[in-house]
Amino acid sequence: MHIPDGFINGATSAGFGVAAAGGVGAALRQTGKYLSERQVPLAGLVAAFVFAAQMVNFPVVSGMSGHLLGGVLAAVLVGPWAGFVVVAVVLLVQGIFFADGGLSALGLNIVNLGFIGAVGGYAIYRALLRALPKNQRGVIVSAGIAAGIAVPLAALGFVIQYAIGGTVDISMGTVLTAMLGTHVLIGIGEGIITAFVIAAVVRSRPDLVYGAPQYTGVRTEVLS
Repeated sequence: MHIPDGFINGATSAGFGVAAAGGVGAALRQTGKYLSERQVPLAGLVAAFVFAAQMVNFPVVSGMSGHLLGGVLAAVLVGPWAGFVVVAVVLLVQGIFFADGGLSALGLNIVNLGFIGAVGGYAIYRALLRALPKNQRGVIVSAGIAAGIAVPLAALGFVIQYAIGGTVDISMGTVLTAMLGTHVLIGIGEGIITAFVIAAVVRSRPDLVYGAPQYTGVRTEVLS
């Protein structure tokens, strides 16, 4: 889902760039309020996992690719705002050193993968967990389903951006069908992977999982 340079016009890219910069600033302030010293190494590991996952690309339409997002996984492990920062940093590194996603489109990608994928995905996770038993199975199932839903939602974010300022001669119908069709399938895979990873962590070190409910010993306000 990395958007390359020139796929969205300059005005739209700039607008989303400003929004993304403001979002990252707000996320950094929120992250500083809750991220403990013992969670910082975990955030680094999550960033490495997300980086590796996003480097595996699947072609969608000309100039566009799809890939695993990792936003919900990051948000459940280290919190939605730290997850947002993790995804933003990964996208910046990929854009600068690997030319994976255009730098002029960085704001677009951060909004889609970071805000919609991580923060929005975490909101879905919390909603699901309220409806499911607040135990290990509930955490695992909620995280997996939320991850699966967040991927096509992030793809829909791109479709909206393309409708606002797309510059490539591809019909909206083609873009919508290709993006959602591909990312629904990617979402299924991401949901399964996220569930397996969360299961391994929550069963061995539930105290390190930000998004686990009170029974694990994590702060009670997490699910308030």
